[in-house]
Formats: sequence, C-alpha cells, structure tokens
Amino acid sequence: KLRTMKNIFIIPVIALFLISCETKNASKAVVEQDNTIVVGKKEQIFSDILQEDREIWVHVPESAMDEATETALYPVLYILDGDGHFYSLTGMIKQLSTTNGNTVSPEMIIVGIPNTDRTRDLTPTHVDEMFGDTIFPKTSGGGSNFLDFLEKELIPHIEKTYPASGYKTFVGHSLGGLAVINALVDRPYLFNNYVAIDPSLWWDDQELLKRAEKVFTENNYEGKALFVGVANTMDEGMRIDEVEQDTSESTDHIRSILQFAQAMEALEDNGLNFDWKYYENDSHGSVPLITEYDAVRFLFPWYELKGLNKFFDPSSTTTVDELMTLIDSHYEKVSSNFGYKVLPPEPFINGLGYAFIDDPKTQDKAKALFSMNVQNYPNSSNVYDSMGDCYLAQQDSVKALELFKKALEVGENEYSQEKIDMLTENLK
Repeated sequence: KLRTMKNIFIIPVIALFLISCETKNASKAVVEQDNTIVVGKKEQIFSDILQEDREIWVHVPESAMDEATETALYPVLYILDGDGHFYSLTGMIKQLSTTNGNTVSPEMIIVGIPNTDRTRDLTPTHVDEMFGDTIFPKTSGGGSNFLDFLEKELIPHIEKTYPASGYKTFVGHSLGGLAVINALVDRPYLFNNYVAIDPSLWWDDQELLKRAEKVFTENNYEGKALFVGVANTMDEGMRIDEVEQDTSESTDHIRSILQFAQAMEALEDNGLNFDWKYYENDSHGSVPLITEYDAVRFLFPWYELKGLNKFFDPSSTTTVDELMTLIDSHYEKVSSNFGYKVLPPEPFINGLGYAFIDDPKTQDKAKALFSMNVQNYPNSSNVYDSMGDCYLAQQDSVKALELFKKALEVGENEYSQEKIDMLTENLK
C-alpha cells in the first residue's frame, strides 16, 4: 500500500496502537553529522550571583526542531546533579512521551545542573561538624544564593533561549532532595512540581524538617505537587516498621524522611498534591531512576488520553463527533493544567488516523483526525500527505493527487513525490 512508504507501523487492536512516525526535520534533532546520536548540549553561563561560570546540560524534544511545530512550548524539568541523571532521565521521558506512541508524559525540555560546590549550593544552613569520617566543606549553607541563581539567572536564560513554557518541575536526589524541599518551603512559586529523592533531611539536626512542618501547616499550596522517594538505607534485617523506634545514627537518614512523609500526610486543607513511596529493594544510590519514573506517573495523570478503546471495538456504534469531542475535551484539560494552549500532538493524531483508515466503516474518523492535523499544523508537509492517503483509501485518486502536491508545496518529504509519480502514471 502506498502509505507504507511513510515508515508508519500501526497495530490497531482494541486496547493498543503503536506509532513510530518521525518527520525529516525531527530526525535531524537526533542524528547529526558522522552518525552521532545527540541527546542534548552543554553550555556555560556566568552567574553574577554565584560569581562563577556554571555549566548546564540541555535536552530539547525532537519535535521542537520541526518547523511545523516551531511555535510549540514545552514544560521544563530541572534536575540537580545533572551530569549524573541527565542521560537516564532524557531517555525515560522520551520513552514515556513519544516512543511506541506513548503519551504517559508530556515531552519536556530537560535542564541538567552539574555541581561546582555541591555542599554549598544544596544545603540550606551552614554546619561545620564531622559526620562519621566525612567533614563537610565550610562553604555549606549557600542554598538561598543557589535558589537566587535558579530564579534570577538560570530559569530566565532557559525561557529566553528555548521554547520553554512557564510550567516547571524541580528534581533532586540526596542533598539535591534537601534543596528541592527547601525550594518548596521558601519559594513555592518557583516551580509547579517538586520531586525529592531520598532527601537528606537529617541535615543540621533536621533544621529544614522542623521548619517545613511548621510552614506547610500555615500556608496553602494549591496547584503545587510534591513526590518523595524513600530508599532502603536501614541496617540489614531491620524492618521499616521498626526503624521509627530506633535511635541509632545509622537510621537518622530514613527516620527523618519517614517523619517528614508522615507529617505531610497528616496535614489537611493545605492544597498540596503529595505522595511518597518506599522502595524496599533500592539503595540510596539506585533509587533515583525508579523514583523519577513513579514521580512522572504521579505528576501527570491527566496527560494521557484515555477512553479510546471503545472506538476500536468492531461492534461499537461510536461516532466521529464522539471521538473528536473526547480529544478536544482532553486537550482542553491538558491546557488548563499547563496554563497555556496545548494542541494534540501531530504524530499521535496521525497514528490514530491510520488506525481507522483501512475499514470503510471508520474512514470518516480517519478523515476527521487528518483534518484536525491539517488545521493545527498547516506548515507540516506530513499532514497533507496523510490526508492524501485518506482520499486514496476512499478511491479518490484526483483529490489524493492534489493533497500530495500540496504536501510538496509546503515542504520536502521523501514519500509524496513517489505517490505523485505513481498516480500520474495510473491516471494517464
């Protein structure tokens, strides 16, 4: 069939359809010269606040490289200890947002923030004490300055330089988790979502923990979300129901986090969307990835479009209007949550259209979906080619030819010309 030239693989079953659809421009975002796979770039910015150069790692979604969607905005995820989490987090978000047609997570710009003086930047208070065999640097306690850097320098730079929306998520592990909770306590307006992974709430005799319990009781956090992941850092053989009664130094870390989680659960009417999870089989070092995965599922339950199964049921009497209403209402809800207009992603709608294109009984749904893409993405060559395929499936070669020619007028692609040549030959 002619449309197979577009490299689209679809399995239209009741509960699942998989899409793999990349435009020529999107591919450039991943594969560059010399067949190098690129997931992001490093850049340096000078911080007047910190009085030093700071390196940042930035990943921009592939779809942002497509001229057809060049006006789209993306939520931004800021990750501390960036060089340690950047690769896994960008891969996970890609998997959950586009790979195999997933829409569990939105596509996001990801900003990794490597360290210069980790203890200085990620701790809210100064300590000059020995903990076991470790002496923390005397520079500790620079957390407020670091948040100034984020608020007044880094975030404005990202929002000026990249297609970034104002919707932001802040993620940190260990001392980074401490910094995340410190940000939520002191500057809740700075981010929409906060993810604290095994946070070091034992720091400075639980200073932030004690302050947080008071602040969260007195203030409203409507529209904000916090997810906390807890690793198994107990002594071997100890159970989590035993650790709260323990007083040894070795359990200070997990006891502090559990105390925080329980205090947060006990709060009523402060508006914060809160959840936490204990990972029995993960250590302090292994817990970030699984926590990040669960956090994304927790933070964006409203992003995935559900309710499509009934439209694939052969016995269903669902209508085009019902399908379009479902999609429109869903993305109105997504837009409301993000605070800006979000269009249904072109590849997602395109894949849905092809799932309906073969059966004459459902071709009206396919046509409506392809028409939606034409309306939303008029600068995309691909949407006209897909609409041409729809007319071709309906045996309207003249209209199909018109659409394939329109596709080439809008932009280059590797498949419309082949169809034009084939149809022109057949129409002679």
